Formats: sequence, structure tokens, C-alpha cells
Amino acid sequence: MVAEKQTHDINLHDVNLFLRDEFHEAFRVLRREAPVHWNPGSARANGFWSLAKYEDILFVSRNPETFISSKGIGGPGERNPRPEDVARAAARPPGEGDSSIITMDPPRHVKMRRLVNKGFTPRAVNAMEPQIRAQTREVLDAVGDRASGDFVLEVSSQLPLAVICGLMGLPREAWPLMFELTNAALGAGDPEYQTAQVGTAGSTEAARATARAGNLRMAQYFREVLEQRRAEPREDLISILLEAELDGEQLTEREILEFCNLLVIAGNETTRNAISGGLVALDEHPDERERLQADMSLIDSAVEEILRWTSPLHHMTREATADVEIRGQQISAGEKVMMWYPSANRDEDVFDDPYRFDITRSPNDHIAFGIGEHFCLGAGFARKEIRVMFEELFDRYPKIRLAGGPDRLRSSFINGIKHLPVDYR
Repeated sequence: MVAEKQTHDINLHDVNLFLRDEFHEAFRVLRREAPVHWNPGSARANGFWSLAKYEDILFVSRNPETFISSKGIGGPGERNPRPEDVARAAARPPGEGDSSIITMDPPRHVKMRRLVNKGFTPRAVNAMEPQIRAQTREVLDAVGDRASGDFVLEVSSQLPLAVICGLMGLPREAWPLMFELTNAALGAGDPEYQTAQVGTAGSTEAARATARAGNLRMAQYFREVLEQRRAEPREDLISILLEAELDGEQLTEREILEFCNLLVIAGNETTRNAISGGLVALDEHPDERERLQADMSLIDSAVEEILRWTSPLHHMTREATADVEIRGQQISAGEKVMMWYPSANRDEDVFDDPYRFDITRSPNDHIAFGIGEHFCLGAGFARKEIRVMFEELFDRYPKIRLAGGPDRLRSSFINGIKHLPVDYR
């Protein structure tokens, strides 16, 4: 336990804090003692401000002009970045980040979201429910009469992958590749997913090379898909992007490739971990699980509590564009600010008894999907997939139980579970 550590002993650069599942106690201390906390840099990474309170994360999220995304959203940045990375960043137009919607600032970010918004509206999500349910049953059919297995590989990863690949019109034979490349992009710091033979396993060099190789392979794949869609357009998200115009101009190929990359990665990783983490939470709270299985009409509120409890994304990063004060702490222009969603979702000032898992919690204004300009585009699909999965899972395997602890992803960015042994029967 991290219990009652001094705030200066808490180092959120330390991935082991998350691997050992000690981060919630660290955040409890920060919320009480230092809700706006300076985390010093390391030999490789810059220092950053940590926001542990719900209210402060809302403030930053709702002020995208003061706290921008275009300087990077995944962490504090390297202390000594490669010269070629510095040159590439300097060449980008202001506010455009890496040509990806997730690293864009207003007004271009808002315009880019509008291009695909109609595919993610509540009406579009509800229209997809029969297909999502059929895909869920197909996933469980593949498990069949198996007595035990790996829930992540066999179940929780398969449904979100099928849904997002279906929306993008990707053939089934490409789905395993998308799974592999997602792991390379978001799990590059984990030795299990490192494919590049650079440096030692788990090193920064190996992580950087793995992520770069994964993103390059994904770009190569989608270039081929774009060529196919230009010749034969379809009713899918990729065709929409190819036909879309922004300010009277078509999107560049780079912008479309970045969008495809984001759709695949964000469309399957976090929902996968919410489903896996949800099963862990229900298994660890048998009274709440029994309550849900006795009355599946509670599933909607249970999904919200699973999202609050698991918070599949640990943080997002913003950079201050001007000097600003939060809770008496002076944040200078150019400094990084990390918004810690698991901490906000257990903020004692917002949630009653926040360390209690309660499937009927109301209100439950969690921010597992973020809030403001960059609120998760696929939140509706994630909720639907989690709901349908647990409805079908408990109908098919009502006695499913964990057969061991979760094997967690080595990451302070994604609250990931790589493997989860279960007894289905």
C-alpha cells in the first residue's frame, strides 16, 4: 500500500504504481494534501502538474484555448526529444497537433468531429444494437462449451474490435492485425507487446520503436484501403472521410490516415478494458453481482458504475498557453497538466462513499469518457457494447468466475488488462 505516504514521495512517472494497483491510494493522498501537484521530471521525461480533483479537471477540459491538446495528449513529453521529432512538431500549423482529431484544438477540432458525428449519434448507436447483439453472440459461440480460458483474448477484445472494424468496413481477416497494432500503439511500454529489437525489453527505446513500427504498419494498411474506397466507395466511415470537405477542401491523406488510426485504436482498446475491468469488479463484489443477475433491468446503472470504477483511461494531458492559477498553484505557460480520471471518479466531494462499488449509484456523473471539447466520440457505442456483453454473457455463462488475478498492462496511460483467466462454467 502507498498509505499515508508524503506527497513528495508520490511519483506518477512510476509505472509500477499502476501495475501494483496502488494508484488509487496515491490519488486519495493527493486529493487531500496536494490536489494540484507538481511531479518532478526524470532523466527522460519532463515534469508535469497532476490534477486530482473533479472540479479542476472540468475547468481545464472546458477551457481548450488555455489548455491545448495540439502539443500532445499522452504524457509530459521527453526531456531530450529526437531532433527530427522537434523539427516535425515545429512544422505543424498552430492547433493541428499531429493531424489527428485527438490532438487538434478549436476550431478545426470541432469541424473534424462534425464530419463523422452522424455515425455516432444515439440514433445510430441504437440502430446498431441488433448487430452488436448478434456479434456478441457470435463471440460467445466461439467460446462454446469451453470450461476455462482467457477472457480478454476470447471475449472482451473481440466485440469492440468487431464493432469498430464493421463501422469502418474492414474485412474480418484484418481484425487480428488491428488488434495486434492497437497493442503495439498503446502497449508499447509493455515487454509483451514490444516487437522492435531496440534496446532492452521494457526500455524507452524499445517502446518508441514498437509504437513507431505499429503506427507505420497501420498507415500502410489504410493506404491500401483508401485506394480501394476511391475506386469503390461504400457506406462506411472511411468512405465518409474520403468524400468529406472541410472549409471547402477535402481532407489530406495524412488527416484521413490519422483519423483511421484513432478510430481503430480508441474504438476497441478502452471498451475492451471496461468489459474486462467490469467482470473483475463484479467478481470482487459478489453481492452487487448477485443483485444485477437477479434483476438485469439494473444494467444501465451498472454500466455507469463499471465505467466510473474502472476508468479505462488513466489520464489525458494538456499544455497551458498562459500563466494560470488553480487552487493557489501557479501553472506557467508551456507546462504540462495531466488530468487523472480515476482520481476524479473517486472524488469525495462529488461521489458519496466513492470507494464503494454500487451498481445503483445515482447520480453518477463520472468522467470516464472525459468532458468538454474532447468528450469521447464513441461513448455511446462503448456503453451499448458493455451493456449487451454483460446481458449475453450472464445469460450464457451465469456462473462465470475469475480463475486468477488480472495481468495488467505496463502503462500509466491506459488502465489495461492483457489477460484474465476465467472459469466459464
